[in-house]
Amino acid sequence: QVQLVESGGGLVQAGGSLRLSCAASGRTFSNAAMGWFRQAPGKGREFVAAISWRILYGDSVKGRFTISRDNAKNTVTVYLQMNSLKLEDTAVYFCAAGPPAIATPRRPDEYDYWGQGTQVTVSS
Repeated sequence: QVQLVESGGGLVQAGGSLRLSCAASGRTFSNAAMGWFRQAPGKGREFVAAISWRILYGDSVKGRFTISRDNAKNTVTVYLQMNSLKLEDTAVYFCAAGPPAIATPRRPDEYDYWGQGTQVTVSS
């Protein structure tokens, strides 16, 4: 059974940091493209970052967020280090997995598997 489980969300003050984790299991994800998206209330799903054969960031997080991955034997863990958090970073953050040769990592419909999401709330 494929599972993507996010963790690390919470409440943080503006300017602070959080590190999100996504544990992917149930099949081989070592070569999968892994992405982070977020969705704020009343808004669509926004691309945050992706890691495959290259690393991409959304314009709103570039320079503040860092994506990385750890390919262990049976579980791949993807991290999102979030620094200098802003109020507008408040959202539910989702992890996603897609094919290694993903064509357009910024598009949610390119991904095959999704986690349930973790809430990040940035307060003033």
